[in-house]
Amino acid sequence: MLYAVSGPSTRISYRRSRLDYHGIQRRRLVPARIRLSASLPDANGVKVEYTPWLFVGLGNPGNKYHGTRHNIGFEMIDRISQEEGILLNTIQSKALIGIGSIGEVPILLAKPQAYMNFSGESVGPLAAYYQVPLRHILVVYDEMNLPNGVLRLASKGGHGYHNGLEYPTSPSQLLAISVKSHGEGQGEALKNVMGHLDGSREFPRLCIGIGNPPGSMDMKAYLLQKFSFEERKEIDAALEQGTGAVKNLVLNGFNHITTRFNLGQKYKYHKV
Repeated sequence: MLYAVSGPSTRISYRRSRLDYHGIQRRRLVPARIRLSASLPDANGVKVEYTPWLFVGLGNPGNKYHGTRHNIGFEMIDRISQEEGILLNTIQSKALIGIGSIGEVPILLAKPQAYMNFSGESVGPLAAYYQVPLRHILVVYDEMNLPNGVLRLASKGGHGYHNGLEYPTSPSQLLAISVKSHGEGQGEALKNVMGHLDGSREFPRLCIGIGNPPGSMDMKAYLLQKFSFEERKEIDAALEQGTGAVKNLVLNGFNHITTRFNLGQKYKYHKV
């Protein structure tokens, strides 16, 4: 099946692949707006056009952060990539991206390669370039206010309590990492995304619970720590459940299934 990225005088087709992603392909892209779409005839022969989705996982690049709590957004994108056979092999707008589909609906997967607090530098340009509407931009990130492995799918919201860590912005800076306290600079990562979407918060988000640091454990150390064996089992199950929820969202929008999903997640660890 072919998925087309089209513009006034440009048409680029991508064939769907079941391969896993390996390597990164860098391409020069023209600074023009193009449209990502799929058009198919329905049962009556009428042409149906599907609005694309942009899925963005928040995380930090590099092996140092791979598998840590703060990079769970990247893991969700990887899981969707593997489930749907979408090759993540192109760098565009400071993000690793892949184009494919869920069902017949075209989707664009993105993992921003700037540090988390600068994710908007990828989200805004990609949404504009592929003409993705706000209601179809799904941002995926870790959430300490949810128990480990608990998911929440929302149609919109604020910047909440999600804080990206403060990372160095130039090689000359020290590699020290600090965390802003809650109450000051809350939600810097989401604020940055909103800032590159004309200040709007009207975009969906998938929150993946990682729980709070135990006792007096330092927040930075907690966020950059890998999951324990038991926590990893809960996270793997959550990623599988999240993939199913995302598929339903793309194919059916926010509906009763989404409501039931959120309710089930809220009480998933409650024993009756």
